[in-house]
Amino acid sequence: MRTFFKIFFASLLALIVFTVIGVFILIGFISSATTSELPVVGTKAVLVLDLSVNFKEQAEEDPFGELISSAEANKPSLFDVVRLIGKAKSDSAVKGIYILASDNANGFSSSEELRKAVLDFKKSGKFVIAYGETMTQKAYYVACAAERIYVHPQGGLEWSGFSSNLFFLKGMLEKLQIEPQIFYAGKFKSATEPLRETKMTEANRLQTSVWLGDLYGAFLKAASVARKIDTAVLHQLANEGDIQTAVDAEKYQLVDGLKYDDEIKDEILKKLKKASGTSINFVTINEYAAATTIDDYAGGGKIAIIYAQGDIVSQEGDEEQVSSDVYKNVIRRARLDNTIKAIVLRVNSPGGSALASDVIWREITLARKEKPVVVSMGDVAASGGYYISCNADAVFANETTLTGSIGVFSIVPNFESFLKNKLGITTDRVRTAPYADMGSGDRPLTATEKRFFQSATDSIYHTFKSRVAEGRKKDIVYIDSIAQGRVWTGARALDAGLVDKIGTLQDAVKYAAKLAKIEDDYRLREYPEKKNFLEKIMGNYKRSIKTNLIKDEIGVEQWQLMQQFKQVKQMVGEPQARMPYFLTIH
Repeated sequence: MRTFFKIFFASLLALIVFTVIGVFILIGFISSATTSELPVVGTKAVLVLDLSVNFKEQAEEDPFGELISSAEANKPSLFDVVRLIGKAKSDSAVKGIYILASDNANGFSSSEELRKAVLDFKKSGKFVIAYGETMTQKAYYVACAAERIYVHPQGGLEWSGFSSNLFFLKGMLEKLQIEPQIFYAGKFKSATEPLRETKMTEANRLQTSVWLGDLYGAFLKAASVARKIDTAVLHQLANEGDIQTAVDAEKYQLVDGLKYDDEIKDEILKKLKKASGTSINFVTINEYAAATTIDDYAGGGKIAIIYAQGDIVSQEGDEEQVSSDVYKNVIRRARLDNTIKAIVLRVNSPGGSALASDVIWREITLARKEKPVVVSMGDVAASGGYYISCNADAVFANETTLTGSIGVFSIVPNFESFLKNKLGITTDRVRTAPYADMGSGDRPLTATEKRFFQSATDSIYHTFKSRVAEGRKKDIVYIDSIAQGRVWTGARALDAGLVDKIGTLQDAVKYAAKLAKIEDDYRLREYPEKKNFLEKIMGNYKRSIKTNLIKDEIGVEQWQLMQQFKQVKQMVGEPQARMPYFLTIH
């Protein structure tokens, strides 16, 4: 027994010592991170805009990077990037912008906001140079805002037009003997097509041709203005396949020259009036964000910006989703906070749970009775994303925003044949009522049960249209004519009356301030609120490690496909207001 106590107390002492040491080390790290000096922009700085970085709606923070005081650890939001470019316009330390434009990880609407910011920066007279070894069309959309565009001599420029691809799973489900049992309202509601068709329906092909054509038209218009080439000529270059090499891109004046990296650097040095071979003070967007502050009004009134990015879900969800449990409370707090004079809801969501969308819609409706509510739409604000947007005082969208998709569907899978014929599993049951096991998944629905599900889907669709009619002050018959699950671009949604204005998040904030009568006397408050250091450590680390490991192992495209399959799982058994989930644009 004496030996036991000796070992026990020795172990306990060691545990206490190591815990104390660990706490002091952690405090040291935190102290180092919080007391370190801000990065310095320096003189003759060139701001680097790397389009391969996906700028999300809210800033991303890496707690481990913060511990080592790395300026690159934290990634600013899209809104921050736009405002930082605006800040650089009048910052005497920044002499120009260098756009890394090989690829573009941002959506078309996000790219539109970045492009507008660069165009505004050019008004300062400072230089903007874009370069990519091989440049994609989406990268070119932003790059053509630059005064000079270059590609690598052995690289090239993608110039082949746009395409949207859908994966269809009906054949696979038939081979597995899985019956999806789908119920939907809206002839354009194509989210379930991959499960019930082997190719696009004519209605879906029509709507996709229209909105994809609108995006392509915006792309050609931007290139036409920048390069002073007629859009018909640009369109023909793609139709004829004339741009296959970097030489072709230069021949048809889509780029200003073919240069290697060192030649680009020499041109920048000339712009800076520095000798060839000397170093260039390149400052990344991340570094600039850490080194400077964004000018916001410092008045007493606050405008809340609530970011709703991701799938709309009923359960608590994660940071990549719009959870009704979280967002109803966030909106409610902003409504009840008397220091908040207006709310801007930034929506970047393809939709999701119809019930969760209605929960959020209700809070928006209540908030609007107390203070102005303005919606700003990002890359996509469709179906459930439009549901939560429709009752605002004003709705802003970019020209290339995808919105609308007012429709509903439900999926109730039947695995009976799959279980029996593929796995040798059978089921049996005892019921106290005929419909006690309705939708259990191990048997087909009866004709009566199918009527129940279709009736519920139609009822939710009617409610959805009623919400839109009320919010947009339109007749429900008219709303039905532009609904039917159809996807619209922001430009067409404006004509249809689904949105009020074409404009960026900045425009929406300014309009909210105007409605609240605090144009020159407000500051911004962002929601959901940032997590504290420990929450970031416990949450971000685990998620980022898991995500990065899987992505590195299977590749980004396979990762995206896996995420889409997870979305299918989430949709089973709950009415959905969602856009097509297998949507890719090239």
